[in-house]
Amino acid sequence: MATDDTIAGGVAGRYASALFDLAEEANQVRQVEADLKSLQSLLDESADLKRMVRSPVFSSEEQGRAIAAVAEKSGLAPLVVNFLKVLARNRRLFALNEMIRTFLALAARQRGEVNAEVATAYPLSDEQLAALKETLRATAGKDVQLITKVDATLLGGLIVKMGSRMIDSSLRTKLTSLKTAMKEVR
Repeated sequence: MATDDTIAGGVAGRYASALFDLAEEANQVRQVEADLKSLQSLLDESADLKRMVRSPVFSSEEQGRAIAAVAEKSGLAPLVVNFLKVLARNRRLFALNEMIRTFLALAARQRGEVNAEVATAYPLSDEQLAALKETLRATAGKDVQLITKVDATLLGGLIVKMGSRMIDSSLRTKLTSLKTAMKEVR
């Protein structure tokens, strides 16, 4: 069972762990993982979809119809479609992002890997991604799967989250620290 540690804590962890167990039984972990990554991309790209998933204004029936339509149009596996319908029926879609993150962590752990979430101000080149992956692999002692996203508000630099560790070398954070230090000097 996948819930033996802190990766799968809370409501999101329990649902993600249940999905992982079902995917493992059906020998579909890779397929479900790919589908969840695809779904995460859709959530990241669509403000309307993100609002529908998070907003309590929509009824469970409305959320269920909408998420089922998105899932079927995206060609997601039946296991993922059914999972999303259960989430909508139980009013748990608000935790979908955390469920996806937890499932990906469980799948990576099963393969002996660790996930690292990387936020950058601009998309990284293939060479930069390879160098970052190698640096993180040396630090973690395991293969590292990068989950990247672009956040223009960082201005420059990057933020890396790997397990319980976070490295923030963004220009935004450095400017905020400088601003705080300048206020203390006055």
